[in-house]
Amino acid sequence: MGESTATTNHHHHHHHGSQVFDVSVNVPPHFCSKVVDDDGRPQRTGTVWTASAHIITAVIGSGVLSLAWAIAQLGWIAGPTVMFMFSFVIYYTSTLLADCYRSGDSLFGKRNYTYMDAVRSNLGGSKVKICGIIQYLNLFGVAIGYTIAASISMMAIKRSNCFHASGEKDPCHMSSNPYMIAFGITQILFSQIPDFDQIWWLSIVAAVMSFTYSSIGLGLGIAKVAATGTFKGSLTGISIGTVTETQKIWRSFQALGDIAFAYSFSIILIEIQDTIKSPPSEAKTMKKATMISTIVTTAFYMLCGCMGYAAFGDLAPGNLLTGFGFYNPFWLLDIANAAIVIHLVGAYQVYCQPLFAFVEKHAAARWPDSGFITKEISIRIPCLQQPYNLNMFRLVWRSVFVVLTTVISMLLPFFNDIVGILGAFGFWPLTVYFPVEMYIAQKRIARWSTRWICLQMLSFACLAISIAAAAGSVAGVVLDLKVYRPFKTSY
Repeated sequence: MGESTATTNHHHHHHHGSQVFDVSVNVPPHFCSKVVDDDGRPQRTGTVWTASAHIITAVIGSGVLSLAWAIAQLGWIAGPTVMFMFSFVIYYTSTLLADCYRSGDSLFGKRNYTYMDAVRSNLGGSKVKICGIIQYLNLFGVAIGYTIAASISMMAIKRSNCFHASGEKDPCHMSSNPYMIAFGITQILFSQIPDFDQIWWLSIVAAVMSFTYSSIGLGLGIAKVAATGTFKGSLTGISIGTVTETQKIWRSFQALGDIAFAYSFSIILIEIQDTIKSPPSEAKTMKKATMISTIVTTAFYMLCGCMGYAAFGDLAPGNLLTGFGFYNPFWLLDIANAAIVIHLVGAYQVYCQPLFAFVEKHAAARWPDSGFITKEISIRIPCLQQPYNLNMFRLVWRSVFVVLTTVISMLLPFFNDIVGILGAFGFWPLTVYFPVEMYIAQKRIARWSTRWICLQMLSFACLAISIAAAAGSVAGVVLDLKVYRPFKTSY
């Protein structure tokens, strides 16, 4: 047991090393002093580029697919303006958050390994619990959103081939459930990878995939604009004749949520920062990485959203690659949708690993003597250098988690509205409120000083946006539920 607990002694399991077992003991001989960081953990190797890749993987996700729809609700003026605004806010609050990775000194202060640790060190009290609840609920929601998006893409492949085979005569109705179940089974397997560090390759594959499908969406949009020779769309967005006035308002609000969802990565920022080597200070590197990734994603989002809108105008589909704006070339759509599915398999893991680690750490601290929870069974797997450590609790709990997200997805398969709700729910507290409050606490910014007032105004404005977006998305789900029957769907 000594050996196996030491090899898994990875950063999510040991907060301050005291909880389960002490880090400093039974460290296997291959960790020599040179390769240990100031906190006794294996030396971090992350750079600006790996951090940027992680962020881009997390950010350029399925959110990009609803952007053409979001811009169609807002129009040529408000749409791009709102996107720039969001990218600026996200970049700014991320720099505040990056400063919270270490408490005290920026080079040698105590490290905070997770978002909640940072809240605990800087704010403490009940705010830690509130933050935890919001963060983990949000991760849970993201898992549901990704399951829905993946199943929609798998169905789109099936449908585009069926369309093609029948010469576009057959409406090709089908249920999303088998696809959700298939995605769920894949996730149960991948969820057994014990640690965040061990999924770096998944992150790279996911990043490549997200560029693949976003580029295809972008390319098809450009091609369609070129073919028709017109830029569709209007300065103010979808016209009142197409939708009623109230619908226009709700949809504009929901569009804000969709854009917020497409951008936010604050939930996993600190986890990513914890992979970066120093010196220079992790915060410095992280700010650079945030800058690079925000510029890349914004440019990309602008192109995808605007080109999609230019191609379809008011009729921009809620999901660019599956909303059947494009039918041909059908093999290209298949590649794009396959890339989405592969990307979502990876992104699901990147988002769920912090949640898995949190639950496992707590269970181990709560029941340290339970063999079911703490015992690692070494299994030698051919082709792998280290034996795989099987933990029964991990196996059972992660599988239950995946099953639960899959069932909920089958009950509520509305991609746009769910994305809007998640964006709204996570945006203000996690992306704005906590980073601002922690920064104020850490830098001891005086109440009512100009800086303090500006930060609070930013926070308040974002809260208003979050509330509006949540209201719009909930209104969307309510409308969807009027016509929807669970488990019977055929699109």
